[in-house]
Amino acid sequence: MTKRDREGALTVLRLTVEYDGTKYSGWQEQINARTVMAQLRHSAEELFEAKVDIQGSGRTDAGVHALAQVAHLRVRTTRPCNPEQIRRALNDRLPSDVCVVEVELAPPDFHARHDAVSRTYLYQISTRRTAFLKKYVWWVKEDLDIAAMSRATAMLIGRHDFAAFRALDPSRPDASTVVVVQAASIETEGYLILFRISASHYLWRMVRRIVGVLVKVGLGELKPEDLLRALESKPSAQLDIAAWTAPSSGLFLESVEYAPPKRVRKPTPAKQRR
Repeated sequence: MTKRDREGALTVLRLTVEYDGTKYSGWQEQINARTVMAQLRHSAEELFEAKVDIQGSGRTDAGVHALAQVAHLRVRTTRPCNPEQIRRALNDRLPSDVCVVEVELAPPDFHARHDAVSRTYLYQISTRRTAFLKKYVWWVKEDLDIAAMSRATAMLIGRHDFAAFRALDPSRPDASTVVVVQAASIETEGYLILFRISASHYLWRMVRRIVGVLVKVGLGELKPEDLLRALESKPSAQLDIAAWTAPSSGLFLESVEYAPPKRVRKPTPAKQRR
């Protein structure tokens, strides 16, 4: 029996994970820091009694939450892989603020980050003090002009250079700052103002800095056109975008979109000659 036979067959799983990021230093594993990915890895390795490869669709910063982070898990195992049983077993081992909501068998080449075509983030702004949602909103005490914020939000859609909205990422110093925003909107739901954005990818702290600028627009301290100028990489001296970064508490990775699997068309039999 070979070593590979003893280790078992390669199994690839697609996990959908929700988590409260309040007590974590983000998704990505770090030395001497508590991260969501590390919690998931430790639980999976305990379950499978083997080393696993886990990667997510993208990183979330310290304090940022997820409603549907997608990750792939690769493991060699001799155990039968029942997705529902694996989901329950992982959740039995995970802390209460991390939950695997779905497990699916995935193709061998599935990659959570590389195969994603877009990601949607939700940011929640509260217009009043709340006893229950403090960890999940940014409370802005002053009145906000929702119409002005909506006009500014519409300017985000399309292909833009978000250099003015990024924080320098030491792990990817040469990354392109051009991002394609597929959708962006502002909605109200009771005392909540909900900002959503869907894009091909994101720069470090980009969404939180966009929200910070939108709140400045809502307060009347900036005009919607100021955001457009920043998108054209021509911020004025008055735009201290980095200082206006919205707190992480209100930010959620809401969903990750993937292209539908390609359908293989079966060849049709040739028509018989008459």
